[in-house]
Amino acid sequence: MGIARNIARCFTWWDGQTFATQFWTWRSGERVGEDAGGNIFYRNADDSRRWVIFNGEVEASKVAPEWHGWLHRTWDEPPTERPLVHKPWEQPHQENLTGTPLAYAPKGSLRSAAPADRSDYEAWTPE
Repeated sequence: MGIARNIARCFTWWDGQTFATQFWTWRSGERVGEDAGGNIFYRNADDSRRWVIFNGEVEASKVAPEWHGWLHRTWDEPPTERPLVHKPWEQPHQENLTGTPLAYAPKGSLRSAAPADRSDYEAWTPE
């Protein structure tokens, strides 16, 4: 498993970091912090580049709003130095669940556990 995983890391980017990213991070990266999902955030010495090493699958919606703002330079200080103030009505960050079994399925959806009563529908049959 170890050799196959290392070979895959040479050619894939969607499941963790590649060797090139790992080398760049080791050589130039300064660890800034980690979010609740285990994603680790870095910047280089002059703060001209900021990046994230995802914990598991690379999915942009896994980045919490406070870290997203820092990555995209909405604010200069990372959440580890200046935490974002949350309103009491705000819900915790949740990644995009579209395409997963946990995605929202409204009442009457084909994905819902119990199909809705369709007495108002009559299926067409060819004659």
